[in-house]
Amino acid sequence: MEGKQTKGRQKIAIKRIENEDDRLITFSKRRSGIYKKASELVTLCGAEVAVLVFSPAGKPFSFGHPSLESLANRLLGQNLTPNDNTHPLVEAHRKVRIIELNQKHSELLGQMEAERDRGKALKEGTGEKSSQGWWEAPIDELSLQELKQMNAMLEEFHKNLYENKNQLRRNGGASSSSFQAHSGHATNIPFCQL
Repeated sequence: MEGKQTKGRQKIAIKRIENEDDRLITFSKRRSGIYKKASELVTLCGAEVAVLVFSPAGKPFSFGHPSLESLANRLLGQNLTPNDNTHPLVEAHRKVRIIELNQKHSELLGQMEAERDRGKALKEGTGEKSSQGWWEAPIDELSLQELKQMNAMLEEFHKNLYENKNQLRRNGGASSSSFQAHSGHATNIPFCQL
């Protein structure tokens, strides 16, 4: 395979470009890039943006949302009302959407605070009852996901208990002190006759 045929994307020194043709091409590309970034700022953040650029030849280029004139007037204090060129229906929709998003934000903050309080309560509950196991947690305080997890753990425990019981029977009835769960971890549960 032969080497690269183009230079590719290279870092250039930030200084005045001496070649006039290269300077005009760079101006055109960079101007488009600035407009793209300004447009993204409008779309993503709902910002009002104005960009005014003069080419090396003195020709003006502009980008504005909602318009360059309205933002210039606003900046100069001639017209202090925002969105003067925005259709009232669009502005009404925008305000409704902002209200909806603020309500959703408030709900999420409330849920986050409730979960934080719940986590503190669980930590306090487990701290006070450190001698208790996970199976002794109050079931009515668990979420559906936690109940499903507890159910899976109980089913696994039940399976391990029967497997160990059968293993003990095959080995001739070892003592209860050697009773271990299938996972290899010793349990503090007394051996019971099943």
